[in-house]
Amino acid sequence: MNKRTCLECSQQLNGRKDQKFCSDYCRNVHNNRLNEDCTNEMRKINRILRRNRKILEGFNQNGKTSVTVFHLSEQGFNFHYFTNVYKTQKGTSYFFCYDQGYTKLTGDKYILVRKKDYVV
Repeated sequence: MNKRTCLECSQQLNGRKDQKFCSDYCRNVHNNRLNEDCTNEMRKINRILRRNRKILEGFNQNGKTSVTVFHLSEQGFNFHYFTNVYKTQKGTSYFFCYDQGYTKLTGDKYILVRKKDYVV
């Protein structure tokens, strides 16, 4: 009969035939190591999204205001990252970082808005 061992620590397994790990700790360590690259990338993206939201919220204290692209860029705003896009019936696209959104006006100005309950 084949001896089965834990995929993480190589300790001999006793019990169920489909058992792969000797404990929850070994299972968690093994899976965390396998997903480490993916998790680090997600952390990086979430950090950018949180910073974008904080910048928008800092400029948009009253729920609706306008700001120049220079001011957003100066604070480190990254226009490539947003959580969702809301398109109005008139065709205007608002880009949101969680509950804080923006859309481009003419020239170098952006209008900042806070998400309403009806915006999905």
